[in-house]
Amino acid sequence: MLPSMFGESLFDDFFDDDFMRFPVWGGRNPLYGKHAKNLMKTDVRETENTYEVDIDLPGFKKDEIDVDLKDGYLTISASKGLDKDQKDQEGKYIRQERYAGAMSRSFYVGDIQPEQISAKYEDGILKISLPKQEKKELPKSTTIAIG
Repeated sequence: MLPSMFGESLFDDFFDDDFMRFPVWGGRNPLYGKHAKNLMKTDVRETENTYEVDIDLPGFKKDEIDVDLKDGYLTISASKGLDKDQKDQEGKYIRQERYAGAMSRSFYVGDIQPEQISAKYEDGILKISLPKQEKKELPKSTTIAIG
């Protein structure tokens, strides 16, 4: 049995090349490989006056994360670059799992002003606080006469 890291075989890419690979078979996200679908895991918690959103963004720096609000959609984007010009004097890489790339996720939050949203990033978790909107009362039902 081969050792695995994060559920991925140590040698799964060792013999991997472009032979017999077609785009319709699905590809890998170049940022984090097979595990890209597991990124930006989000918890949404409801309190009395707010919605608290916690998003996992491990390995990112604060300046690599953007939070935008447009047309009622809150979009969180994270991008990471990797300097390919670095030279290792100790040896050469036999496997490199850190890549450059970007990812984003959007949530519909309704008609909220940007000043009402607060965000904080620490320990790999982006914490966003959104105010609850006042519930709009539906008009009371009335009977319409049929003529």
